[in-house]
Amino acid sequence: MYLLDNASRRYHWGSTSDIPQFLGESPDGSPLAEIWMGTHPLGPSTLDTPERVPLAEVSGELPFLFKILAADRPLSLQVHPSQAMAQAGYADEDSAGVPLDAPERTYRDPHHKPEMAYALTTFDTLVGFRPTAEILRVLHGIDTPLARSLGEDLRASPGFRGIIRLVERLLTEGIGADEITAVVEACRELVNAGIDVKRAYVTAVEIAEHYPDDVGVIISLTLNRLTLQPGEAAFLGAGIIHAHLKGMCLEIMAASDNVLRAGLTTKPLNPAGLVKCLERGMSRLARVTPEPFGFSTDIFNPDVREFALAVTQSSKAEPEGVLLPPAPHRIVVCTGGEVELVNGAGDHLKLARGDSMYAGPDDGDVRVLGTGEVAQAYTPDPDAPTAELVDLVLPGGERRVRRGRRMDGSGQAEQVDGPAT
Repeated sequence: MYLLDNASRRYHWGSTSDIPQFLGESPDGSPLAEIWMGTHPLGPSTLDTPERVPLAEVSGELPFLFKILAADRPLSLQVHPSQAMAQAGYADEDSAGVPLDAPERTYRDPHHKPEMAYALTTFDTLVGFRPTAEILRVLHGIDTPLARSLGEDLRASPGFRGIIRLVERLLTEGIGADEITAVVEACRELVNAGIDVKRAYVTAVEIAEHYPDDVGVIISLTLNRLTLQPGEAAFLGAGIIHAHLKGMCLEIMAASDNVLRAGLTTKPLNPAGLVKCLERGMSRLARVTPEPFGFSTDIFNPDVREFALAVTQSSKAEPEGVLLPPAPHRIVVCTGGEVELVNGAGDHLKLARGDSMYAGPDDGDVRVLGTGEVAQAYTPDPDAPTAELVDLVLPGGERRVRRGRRMDGSGQAEQVDGPAT
């Protein structure tokens, strides 16, 4: 077992206090957005040893990337590509000679990026399109020329494809700052009057405080606002438009950094790529209902081959320690208290909140002792039971009817070939 030294990311949207406090460090006043745990080449972990050996030298390339994320302001409006799009885009940019770390590069690896967020604090995010009727309700309440025009367009072409065309119009038409300001002021007046439609208006006002002239403020009106309480998780498949708003979470994903952005950011945009990704159809957006492992562990396994998350509580009530779910490769981070890990050879490793470690095949079974909580990122056994996913793009959060159907983003199910992803 090895303690890890992990890469950090100081993006402008990061919190100045949440991650430093989580790590037991003093904030320095600058935003700290992410801690990366894994072997991704743009932010690889190293072993916390005098030799500073890269984690990949003992683990090989891990198929997942594990993050601590803390946001004080909205992240970019974005989607992640499918495997096919990622492979094609990566090859195209490689052949064009775009450096891997170039700011304008979109595809930094040839992998898709399904991901799951597990809330450590109350965590707010925008994910997936509202149903057509709900978007029309939102727009109907906003008495500005732009809102009326968008409503007319969507009534003429309802459903998922009509919503995509509306987003494409907003991204390509050159919407003026005065038009965006007028919509925001109308939303502000409605909120002050105690009127809102499922938090659409208050969200636009909140985002505009950071990005007053960004068309992403208008697009936010079309998106569902989801709040996760600590201990809740949501899964986002490739092609789900989203923008995290505020809070701290653990993120686990396929080992990729491919992001197509269309607003709410200072980074380069790729609106055409985002629209193309959306046109391929929506994937799953769902709350993840955990499966129990023993008495002390919840397993969040969203039916992807690259990753699962196990959250384990330990206390002195179990003096022999709590067995963690078996895995040949695992990264464990302490999310509360102080614990001690013991592997199959009897080796001990202490973790305080914010500490992380790697255990490999030679470590065998790993137990956690002490009073605290740990979260384990790992690749699940292909035969392991998957957690129940409760789809969120159906009205009322109804469950998916059956596998082999996916949501078309407008609140209607459409038939697809093969299993859902």
